[in-house]
Amino acid sequence: MTDSKNINNPVGQGGGQRKKLSRAERQNNGPHRNLDRQGAADRKAELVRKMREKAQRAEGAETPDATEQD
Repeated sequence: MTDSKNINNPVGQGGGQRKKLSRAERQNNGPHRNLDRQGAADRKAELVRKMREKAQRAEGAETPDATEQD
């Protein structure tokens, strides 16, 4: 076995074998991305809920004014 320390074979640099990646992980669809998607979906759902509540409050505030003007 050779103990070469040239640029192509850095000894002691923490090399080792690479982890076997699944096809999904090679396409950047690994478990970390699934968690990111779930987090994004949660944030979107929260945003939509807040927007609906705001729209309902605005609609509720406009409704009495419209009946007073009639």
